[in-house]
Amino acid sequence: MTDAPRINVVELTVSEVSAALKRTIEDGFGYVRVRGELGNVKYHTSGHVYLDLKDDKACLAGVIWRNTSPRIKIKLEAGLEVVVTGRITTYPGQSKYQIVIETLEPAGVGALMALLEERKKKLAAEGLFDAARKQLLPFLPDVIGVITSPTGAVIRDILHRLADRFPRHVLVWPVKVQGDGAAEQIAAAIYGFNAFPFGRIPRPDVLIVARGGGSLEDLWCFNEEIVVRAAAESMIPLISAVGHETDITLIDFAADKRAPTPTAAAEMAVPVRADLIGQINALGARQFSCWQRGLDQRRKDLRSLTRALPTADRLLERQRQSLDMLGERLPQALRTNAHQHERKFARTAARFGPQLLRTRIARCVERVSALGDRSRRAEKILRLRRGDRLATAAQLLAAFSYRGVLARGFALVRDGEGRPLRSAAAVSPGSRMDIEFSDGRVGAVADGTSGAAPSSAAAKPRSRKGGPGQGSLF
Repeated sequence: MTDAPRINVVELTVSEVSAALKRTIEDGFGYVRVRGELGNVKYHTSGHVYLDLKDDKACLAGVIWRNTSPRIKIKLEAGLEVVVTGRITTYPGQSKYQIVIETLEPAGVGALMALLEERKKKLAAEGLFDAARKQLLPFLPDVIGVITSPTGAVIRDILHRLADRFPRHVLVWPVKVQGDGAAEQIAAAIYGFNAFPFGRIPRPDVLIVARGGGSLEDLWCFNEEIVVRAAAESMIPLISAVGHETDITLIDFAADKRAPTPTAAAEMAVPVRADLIGQINALGARQFSCWQRGLDQRRKDLRSLTRALPTADRLLERQRQSLDMLGERLPQALRTNAHQHERKFARTAARFGPQLLRTRIARCVERVSALGDRSRRAEKILRLRRGDRLATAAQLLAAFSYRGVLARGFALVRDGEGRPLRSAAAVSPGSRMDIEFSDGRVGAVADGTSGAAPSSAAAKPRSRKGGPGQGSLF
């Protein structure tokens, strides 16, 4: 039996092989730039983004760590062609290689235009571009807010154009207009101007967001959602003046007015002062001319009406004639009136002759005599009735008077003050009393002696045999 052949190869573990492969790949592909189409994009809850880069022949797994993903300004979706930079490494847990992406941008103008068109449809569906949301620009703003780079030629062109047309107070909010962080600064400037309090620093009446011309990539910050939403939510009317006339960005659709150039934005913001002065002068001249023509026309009308009016003598002719006629008729009318009153007085006097007066006096005497008889009869009847009522009342008074009781043998005992005494207990020894009988009064003094109160049986009077008894006092 022979020995087995020996293999002169170093034995490695799986981890050692994976680490060696990792070092080899990372050393050979430490920095690469790859172009491809996105596929299987997944935003993980940890903040990492996992995706695939593919073309028609191969597929490369990729990952964007969460500390890198905030720098990616576009939304990653399957089918978007991009260019990424990063390093190739391995993932030992699944025996695969992948690219760790550090930067990502759309591949060329075509991809950017596709992304722009997709974002435009999305924002339009939300109503951010509706014409009903647009605000009217003020005719002559007091304060103009400009959001642009403070070092470029744009701000100088705007200030120069405003000075030529109609000088206004300008507030400049300096921002970046290109590159990383530009979109955030532009949106913050729009929100900041809208948040101005009404205090020492005046709040702008209109905003101008301006930038000079450039490529689609240079102007991309004005296509970001944060900028478009800020422009749509602005309560201050906003003019978009980004790029040249042929440059179109999404902020142009959300703004209240789009200007082809920053200079044109300044022209939209304010009118020409010289033109306004000329218009005012022309309107003043027209107003004075209209007033002068109206005055002349009224003078002509007044002259025409004056010629048509009658004179004062003509107006009074009829009244004067009527006065003359009435003056002639007045004496005859007075005489006629006096005769009528005289005849009326005579008829009245005839009605009040001596015989008529005597007849009326006799009738009055008869009526007075009759009324006197009726009065005497009524008085007699009334007197008889009063006598009967008085007699009846006297009888009732006598029946209810205590003096009738005294006449039957009883006495009324009063104390020294004239109050009636109703029991023996109310009398103390030595008290003065007044006893009233039916025929007079007698004074008395209590001696203090008292006998036993008679019982009800002893006090009860004995009835005579066959008699009715004493009966009630009342």
